[in-house]
Amino acid sequence: MKVKFTLMAICVAFAISASAQVDYRASVGVRLGGGYYDLVGAAFKAFISEPAALEIDLGFKPSINYGGFSDGITNVSLSGAYQHHFPIGDIDGFKWFVGGGVIVANTFSDWDDYAGISLGIFPTGGVDYKLKNAPFAFSADVRPTAHFVKSYGGINGFLFNGGVTARYVF
Repeated sequence: MKVKFTLMAICVAFAISASAQVDYRASVGVRLGGGYYDLVGAAFKAFISEPAALEIDLGFKPSINYGGFSDGITNVSLSGAYQHHFPIGDIDGFKWFVGGGVIVANTFSDWDDYAGISLGIFPTGGVDYKLKNAPFAFSADVRPTAHFVKSYGGINGFLFNGGVTARYVF
């Protein structure tokens, strides 16, 4: 009986400490990207366990006007990534992460070399910070992407992407 109680107490203590390490369960916000397939997007992130999260982004890159000349290229993308988080020192809410994901993008253009669907995979890495006394989280990441189906602009199938995200935590 004493052994059962001790084991139960250890399991409860472990469960409480494990749940205390998660800074938030889910968040939604805006991602500003610096890549070829998204400049702005909606971002959703949910933790599926203490260190593991899934992030889904719906990105948009409008046609850009350069001094009266439009590039005529508009892009819509959907990406999903798995991220594994690690604490950074003793700073509450501050973590770094690594992972990987997939992206599907559709480019709309009058030029055939640029128009069409693109599919790729990417490793990802970055940092995530949840404010201690407010329901907001911020992150920055990099995503070097290898495209296996028609790459945007025919750039040998490799595109760099990075971004910053601000999310409301719930």
